[in-house]
Amino acid sequence: MTSSTLIFAALVFALVLTLSLAVLRRWLPDPGRERLARLSAPSAGPIAQASTWQRGQARMLSALLWLGPWTAGLSGGEGDTPSGLRLRFANAGWRSPVALQIYFICKTLLSLLLTTLAWSVLTAQGWPANPMLRMAWVVAAAAVGYYLPDAVLKLRIQRRQMELLHAFPDALDLLRLCVQAGLGLDAAIERVGREMRHARPMLSEEFALTGLALRAGSSRAEALRNLSQRVGLQDIDALVSMLIQADRFGTSVSESLSVHADALRTQRRLRAEEAAAKLPVKLLIPLIFCIFPSLLTVLLGPVMVTLARQFAKVV
Repeated sequence: MTSSTLIFAALVFALVLTLSLAVLRRWLPDPGRERLARLSAPSAGPIAQASTWQRGQARMLSALLWLGPWTAGLSGGEGDTPSGLRLRFANAGWRSPVALQIYFICKTLLSLLLTTLAWSVLTAQGWPANPMLRMAWVVAAAAVGYYLPDAVLKLRIQRRQMELLHAFPDALDLLRLCVQAGLGLDAAIERVGREMRHARPMLSEEFALTGLALRAGSSRAEALRNLSQRVGLQDIDALVSMLIQADRFGTSVSESLSVHADALRTQRRLRAEEAAAKLPVKLLIPLIFCIFPSLLTVLLGPVMVTLARQFAKVV
């Protein structure tokens, strides 16, 4: 395969990946965020008509949703979608009602496009000569396209959970201060969510959803359990269990929040120390393969040149 063919294949793959990410991020309307944007935007008289971009976005979304039924069938999503997949989307923060359809569409389109691209490139180059090996490359391309949305979803979940884990100790300290100041736990959750909307927007969004659930009539235990399911962290599960027990048995909520905040902060420090302890081992790879050969060349290069010249004179 020539270099130009490889560059062309890489560019097409990057284009397909970029379009898929754009579909996942821009074509998933969130009703809650749209309402918040309309409330925060200043009033400018009568409502302006939708722009050309918005109309095109709506048409593209309609076309994608039209592809939804058969792409879900090809991707293994026929019938009722498993609750585990819905829970993963909740952990990633994608709460749009069409998120699952877009997910299955991306899996199907990526599988078909990467398979077609691999077959076209291999057929044009005539490599490899063995048909079975060529088919293996095509199947590998299809597998990459099929599992690529899963990898993106997993990466999104990990980043979001890590940010929430770093934000919770400070939020618990603010909750404890609000409770000690005389606010109830429900009002304290809403107040902390409003105060942290700029510093920690993801945590603020979760607290806002919990406050809306409490105002809608859900019990405190149910709202806290929903918060734990949306976050998907064991530390938050322990926090929710502690708050439910404190509410049920009448123990001090402020002391419980203080103890759990200290525990979360200790765990965060231990994770940082663990990452710092792993750093020397990870530095061995670039040290051995990048720095050490260069250093060896600089130190032994002149010696080898001198020895070669001396041996040449002797001969």
